Amino acid sequence: MLKSLLIQNYALIDQLEISFRDGFTVITGETGAGKSILLGALGLILGNRADLQVLHDDTRKCVVEGIFDTSKLNLVHFFTENDLEQEPTTILRREILTTGKSRAFINDSPVNLQTMKELSAYLVDIHSQHETLQLAISEFQMEVLDSFINRSELLVAYAREYQSFVDVNKKLNHLIRQSENSKKEEALLRFQFEELEEAKLSEEEFLEIDERLRFLNHAEEIKNTLGQAVLMMDEGNEPVLGNLIQIAKSFDKIQPFLSDASSYSQRFQSVVIELKDLLDGIQSQLADTEFDPGELQILIQRMDELSRLMFKHHVSDIGQLLLLRQEIGTRLLSIEKLDEEIHQAEKQLSLLKLAVKAKANELHDEREAQAIKLSEKIKGMLPFVGIKDGAFHIKVERQSEFSTKGNDLVTFWFSANLGVIPGEISKMASGGELSRLMLIIKSLVTKEQMLPTVIFDEIDSGVSGDIAGKVGILMKQMGQFHQVIAISHLPQIAATASHQYKVFKDSDDRQTYTRMKQLSPDERVEEVAKMLSNEKVTMVAMQAARELLKS
Repeated sequence: MLKSLLIQNYALIDQLEISFRDGFTVITGETGAGKSILLGALGLILGNRADLQVLHDDTRKCVVEGIFDTSKLNLVHFFTENDLEQEPTTILRREILTTGKSRAFINDSPVNLQTMKELSAYLVDIHSQHETLQLAISEFQMEVLDSFINRSELLVAYAREYQSFVDVNKKLNHLIRQSENSKKEEALLRFQFEELEEAKLSEEEFLEIDERLRFLNHAEEIKNTLGQAVLMMDEGNEPVLGNLIQIAKSFDKIQPFLSDASSYSQRFQSVVIELKDLLDGIQSQLADTEFDPGELQILIQRMDELSRLMFKHHVSDIGQLLLLRQEIGTRLLSIEKLDEEIHQAEKQLSLLKLAVKAKANELHDEREAQAIKLSEKIKGMLPFVGIKDGAFHIKVERQSEFSTKGNDLVTFWFSANLGVIPGEISKMASGGELSRLMLIIKSLVTKEQMLPTVIFDEIDSGVSGDIAGKVGILMKQMGQFHQVIAISHLPQIAATASHQYKVFKDSDDRQTYTRMKQLSPDERVEEVAKMLSNEKVTMVAMQAARELLKS
């Protein structure tokens, strides 16, 4: 229940603080006095968006604060999930700063706008003329029926299964598209992989071939160099090795005469030994240096094959070619797995389709059963709002396609006159009849949902006279279960309310302000009389107002 509302610096409202009571309350006032401004401000703490244009004074922030009695509501889950402190009295506050930024608070804890909107859905239901027009739309009619059923767990369970079905179906379609695209490239990938596999790639082999080719391509030069070295060291006219041996021996002869001769001789002998070892190696290498044209041709062909593959695949070395082979192999494996993934997704989708169908059937059965009850209740209340020969029933028809709300088409069928076959409400109901039907529906649905506060914004459009009085009585009856607040321009409705507030404009030397006050019994008589009169309030109007307020 809304206990009080504080509004600061919003549109034409400079400062307003008003308390509300339970039961049926009516808010009246001349056209343009600011009743819609009041609802706009209330909308801020219900999670609606705002901008700088709402600031009455653009040098100060706008503040709207609502205090709600939530002691009888089971909101433990909401406060727990959002890590908020729960109190018997809940305060919703919204601030619009001069910078245009907005801040929202629940019990002085900062929250985002969505959290505030979620909480307000448990606290207040605002009905406007726009919502009345929605009554002619099938989707809204389903929402009405589901609200009357008030079995949110059914909708949640179905929605969960349906979302899983949608997700897996998307996955399956994606896999199928992937498979179709992959099949187009699979042949090429397999050819490339098999070609690289058959090439028996090896970095070690590549390096060995490269080294061997360099050797064979210079075999003649190598052989000449090695042969020249052997000739100069051991086979020429003045072989280096022989001369060094003679030098060593000559130092042996002068050893008795030169103390260092022995050392020189030993060192020359060491050089001779090293040279002999070197000569052996060169001679051995020379013996192995044989040019084989056949081997060279084989190696050139192998290197050409490897080079062709590197060029073909735009890589610069054998390591990148090996990496490419691995990547192609991995891609082929993933393509092969696609068929299995598609098969698994199809199995999963088939099971989910059964689950969705089962939940949709459960939802359909509940809707069908409750549609009969709601139809009877609405039909029974039609005479009370002046549609004495009216007929009303709700059709729930299964459709072939599933959606987020099941596979039902819900339509309201209505006739206002005896002997007229009911048709879809969008074609059969006038604006005034839609308003009265909506009021009946709201009275039934909100009773099931036990919403603490219901606000009607000029639901009396198209209603007058005796019917207006009955609409007022219906709102008063609703006030036994909820706090009902109605913005109205009809005296018959105003008179049935337990409490009445007046919205009016006030001006000073600088600007105009919107004010609001609760009317005393005498003030109510005068206000209702004004609503009954054209311009001047007469004694007849005052007496009529007193009679209305007594009834």
